[in-house]
Amino acid sequence: MDQLPDFDAYTQVETALKVEFAGVHPAATVTRCIEAAHHGAMEVTGYAYPSLVERIARKHLQVLATVVGEQG
Repeated sequence: MDQLPDFDAYTQVETALKVEFAGVHPAATVTRCIEAAHHGAMEVTGYAYPSLVERIARKHLQVLATVVGEQG
């Protein structure tokens, strides 16, 4: 998978989502969702602003949490 550019904004997004989903998802899952969101945004829109990546990744993480909750 493509790695995220080493920008401070992406680091801030990753940190915020790791804190927000601590106890729900492992840190590695958060990182993978951010990478997937970044890749998807680039494929669909041609850009991946940190705020867009954050919104997409948050939705992914919320859906995953719902699935885990329903299985639990």
